[in-house]
Amino acid sequence: MDILSALTAKLSGWVLALIILAIFVLPQAVKILREYERGVIFRLGKLHKRGAKGPGLIFLIPFIDRMVKVDLRVVTIDVAKQEVMTRDNVPVTVDAVVYFRIIDPVSSVVKVENYWKATSLIAQTTLRSVVGQAELDELLSHRDKINQKLQEIIDRQTDPWGVKVTAVEVKDVVLPDGMKRAMAKQAEAERERRAKIVNAEGEFQAAEKMVQAAQMIAREPIALQLRFLQTMREISAEHNTTTFLPVPIDLFGPFLKKSDSAQK
Repeated sequence: MDILSALTAKLSGWVLALIILAIFVLPQAVKILREYERGVIFRLGKLHKRGAKGPGLIFLIPFIDRMVKVDLRVVTIDVAKQEVMTRDNVPVTVDAVVYFRIIDPVSSVVKVENYWKATSLIAQTTLRSVVGQAELDELLSHRDKINQKLQEIIDRQTDPWGVKVTAVEVKDVVLPDGMKRAMAKQAEAERERRAKIVNAEGEFQAAEKMVQAAQMIAREPIALQLRFLQTMREISAEHNTTTFLPVPIDLFGPFLKKSDSAQK
């Protein structure tokens, strides 16, 4: 019985030791990575030959392997407002948003200390540079070209880090108050100019039609008589007390001829 009790106590000690060992070792040896996560493994400080692992269940050698998680989802960075002088010497304040994701987990860990901060700083400097090379009209009316240029430059600079910039959008362009008033006056003058042009074109077309009508009446005198009758009809349709008695112009022909003869 003494021997059995001793063996039981010894086994209990081993079981307890194994349980304690499992509690501390298993979290270090077994990792679970989600679908959008990858693990970059370093073994005794050296990059593992297989590179990034995951998703799923990952086994590590405790106290020898170290894993760095990398998120592959699209990340959004708000670029802080930048005060920039455009090419035509107009001070503006612009901000932007950058969308990027990791396409090479190993490079994002090995080749740059903090890819998020590095991408943010690159975006700020590139935004100042590109906006400074553009004119104000281009910045306001062709923002898609500015966005495309920003995306190409930032993506080219972050490519060695395994970062893929998918889109860059300039959110807001803040102009000085004096420039806003000047642009409002310019827009108002432009609207007045267009209104005058439209009015002049309308008068020109109306005069052109009147000339055509006069030429037609000169060729066909009966058209004038028809127009006269139509006018009489329109007047008679109204409720009024005025009475018109149409008199043919031919009745005054002899009197006009006598008047001409007398003057001669």
